[in-house]
Amino acid sequence: MPINRKLAHKYYYYTPIVSALRRLGVKGVEIRKPEQLQNVTSLIIPGGESTTMAKLAEYHNMFPALREFVKMGRPVWGTCAGLIFLADKAIGQKTGGQQLVGGLDCTIHRNFFGSQIQSFEAEVLAPELASKEGGPETFRGVFIRAPAILEVGPEVQVLADYPVSSNSLLSLDSSIEVQKENFEEQSKVIVAVRQGSILGTAFHPELTADTRWHSYFLKMANENGEDASSSLVPIEVDISYNKKQLSDLPVFQ
Repeated sequence: MPINRKLAHKYYYYTPIVSALRRLGVKGVEIRKPEQLQNVTSLIIPGGESTTMAKLAEYHNMFPALREFVKMGRPVWGTCAGLIFLADKAIGQKTGGQQLVGGLDCTIHRNFFGSQIQSFEAEVLAPELASKEGGPETFRGVFIRAPAILEVGPEVQVLADYPVSSNSLLSLDSSIEVQKENFEEQSKVIVAVRQGSILGTAFHPELTADTRWHSYFLKMANENGEDASSSLVPIEVDISYNKKQLSDLPVFQ
């Protein structure tokens, strides 16, 4: 039976996220309707095709509920397309643009790293993650037609950036020519940020064996107050499974 490609993309990212949470002893639930947001106190917006996601969210009238969820200060994590959703401003969009949830004071370039065939993996430095979660100071970043953050506001904490050469920079809109010059001088772009209860990553941690980003977000949810734990449903964990040494394949470049 043929599978709708957009639907397949949705489950391709959703299932690994749920699996990563399960390894940490937490059960994830899927949100499809605005009223379901009333039953959770933290949210992960996964990757996918951001324009299609926006159209579906608009069709199901999700945007008002999502914006209210963010406005209330509840923990939200956006990965890749989810990060685009949370940005206050996005450039490089398709003709006609798309709606954004907003709340994250940044400007993001929708497809900064290029098309699907330009997807890549790399070791990325994240000292803050290591200091909070232990382990090495680098993590394996999986960038799939990935965005990049061009500018952040004063309240935004940069958690990770990625070095780029001037030759690898894509042509940016003329409206952000100043930022482009800065990139050529700094030779890096931002790929992970936190602003209060909002976490954003341009990469896909759920596609690796490293669950530190998920653990980091769960702790953010717990920091939000006692009620935050109501959306983190404990489950029985197979201890023998947790003791298995999960390992990634070699980084593909």
